[in-house]
Amino acid sequence: MVYGALAIALLLVGARAIRSEGGGGAAPAAAASTSTGSAGFSVSSSGGDVVVDVTGAVLQPGVYRMPAGARVVDAIGRAGGPAGDAALEGINRAARLADGQQVVVPERGPAGTTAAMAATGDGPISLGSATVEQLDTIDGIGPVTAANIVEYRDLHGGLASVNQLDQVSGIGPATMESLRARLQP
Repeated sequence: MVYGALAIALLLVGARAIRSEGGGGAAPAAAASTSTGSAGFSVSSSGGDVVVDVTGAVLQPGVYRMPAGARVVDAIGRAGGPAGDAALEGINRAARLADGQQVVVPERGPAGTTAAMAATGDGPISLGSATVEQLDTIDGIGPVTAANIVEYRDLHGGLASVNQLDQVSGIGPATMESLRARLQP
C-alpha cells in the first residue's frame, strides 16, 4: 500500500512538472541569451515571450527573449544598455516589442548627427528608426503615408519585415517596390 501511494505521488509530481515545463524552460533561455547572445539559444518562444535581435550602439548585441509587453527600452537594457556613441533620440524606446523584431540602436555620426540622419538618399533607411521626414524622401510616399507608417510601427511594436507595410493605408503594390528598395528591417 505504501508503494502504491508513493507511485501515485510520483505520477502526480511528474504530471505537474510536464505541465509547467513550458514556463520553466523560458528562464534558462533568457539567462543564456543575456550572457552569451545567440549562442545555444532556442528561437521558439514559449507562452507570450518574444524573441528580438538587439544590434547597433549597445554594449552586448545579441538575440534576447523578452516577456510579452516589453518595450524597446527593456531590450536595450537587456543588451547591456546603450553604448557611449548611441543616439537614443533616433529610436522610439517606448514602442512595444514584436516577435522577430530587430532593434537597431543608431550611432551618433559626425557633428552630433545620427547615422540615420547623416545617410544620403543612396543607402537604405532603417525601418525601426525611420522618421516621417526620412520616409517622405521615398518616391510615392508623402507626409500622410509616412506618418501612417510611423504610427503603424509604433502601435504594433515595430516591424520585423518591410512586407508588413502592405497593411498600412495608402501603400499599394508600386509603393511596396519603392519601399523594398529604400528600407531595411
